[in-house]
Amino acid sequence: MSPVLRLSGITKRFGALVANDAISFDLARGEVVALLGENGAGKTTLMNILFGHYVADEGLVEAFGKPLPPGDPRAALEAGIGMVHQHFTLADNMSVLENIALGTQGLWGWKLDRKGARQRIEQMSREFGLAVDPGALVGSLSVGERQRVEILKALYRDAKILILDEPTAVLTPAETDALFATLKLLVAQGLSIIFISHKLNEVMAVSDRVLVLRGGKLAGERATADSSRGELAALMVGKEVEQASVPPVEPGPLQLVLNAVSTARRGSGQSLERISLSLRGGVITGLAGVSGNGQASLAALIAGTEAPSSGEMIVRGAAVQEWSPRAALSAGIARIPEDRHAVGTIADMSVTENVIAEQYRTPRFGNRGILDWRAARRFAEQIIADYDVKCPSPDSRIRLLSGGNMQKLILGRALDPEPAVILANQPTRGLDVGAVGYVHRKLIEARERGAAILLISEDLEEILALSDRIIVMSKGRLSSASQRGERSVRELGELMAGHGMEAA
Repeated sequence: MSPVLRLSGITKRFGALVANDAISFDLARGEVVALLGENGAGKTTLMNILFGHYVADEGLVEAFGKPLPPGDPRAALEAGIGMVHQHFTLADNMSVLENIALGTQGLWGWKLDRKGARQRIEQMSREFGLAVDPGALVGSLSVGERQRVEILKALYRDAKILILDEPTAVLTPAETDALFATLKLLVAQGLSIIFISHKLNEVMAVSDRVLVLRGGKLAGERATADSSRGELAALMVGKEVEQASVPPVEPGPLQLVLNAVSTARRGSGQSLERISLSLRGGVITGLAGVSGNGQASLAALIAGTEAPSSGEMIVRGAAVQEWSPRAALSAGIARIPEDRHAVGTIADMSVTENVIAEQYRTPRFGNRGILDWRAARRFAEQIIADYDVKCPSPDSRIRLLSGGNMQKLILGRALDPEPAVILANQPTRGLDVGAVGYVHRKLIEARERGAAILLISEDLEEILALSDRIIVMSKGRLSSASQRGERSVRELGELMAGHGMEAA
């Protein structure tokens, strides 16, 4: 049977950089092909060529036996290719329903069938476990909720070929299982899928074949049944990947305590409901939960961008009276924000400007309002060297860096000087296996130095691997804490779905 998709000799250059180097592969009807590779390996460039956002310098893309016009996303859509992009392509000032239905009716269909569209979206939401309010404004949604909208938008168009980039990042284990079961049903009906994920267990569970990119080239191709996680990880980075181990550490003093703290509701975001939490030095506390259940409010509270509306907050033994980002930084609280693009960095500022962004008022980088640019540049150079950041120079615009290198800079900024409390909010989202291991090792080193770490992650595997104690957040409330290994994945998944929180 002829392939539904064929890429032949795809090459793409950006100046001297060869992002894709003569890449060829086929996709069969009803096949799931996983695409793996480190950040910067060329996966996104290849998918953007396939979807018409980029034009290849060499090579050909064929869909269902016909050449696909280069640089024409509409032609890709009409050919039956649906894509969930790595970075969201949503209109913040429109509703979820409008974003999903946008572009699906003809020029003369001036009135949207809102009732029919809502019914279909609600049906897909139930079927795929992607809970989202069709009437909500996209601008009010969390990062995780926006990702769900992107998945629904692609599925709404009845694609014959579906490209999924990290589709399970915001799902509970049960929802992930349900999504995989549905994908298998769709594949049985002839849908073909390109599945991009950094979670090797997902790749092993859902794919038929795995393609590994490294340095812009096709480094290997494996039948999933004949491969292993270790082999695929080694193909991605070109060497064996060391897993971070978490040695036992004696817990230190209390660094942050919340007693029955609540926060005011803002827009459609989930507020905190009388939560109590304690963070000790030398302990990684993992916070699991489905996106949109109050994690953003808790992160904002600890970072100082939100103040408690009631309850008591104690930081390093002192009760908080006035709370702000400056107060949080002065108290030794460092943050790794959830969204490195929108919150963690300023895209058109230089690497140097970004790494001093949270410390430029301190004596380290200035005196009487005058910035010491030599000290700032030395600090940037130090982070680039210590954290192995692939970066042309400290003067480069930070938007030119890959996600993994951007995250390393944020990590270096947060961990120097040594903080008392580290808020690590989705610290490895979208990173490849090599970069994930690097971030994990740095967090463990900070733990061994005595930092209290709150690890907020929607990746349950990450929570289980790093955390000394685990709590679950659902609808603005926290479960009781469990020590490493006390609760099973299924029990944690039930709590994430809101079941048994009262008993917890």
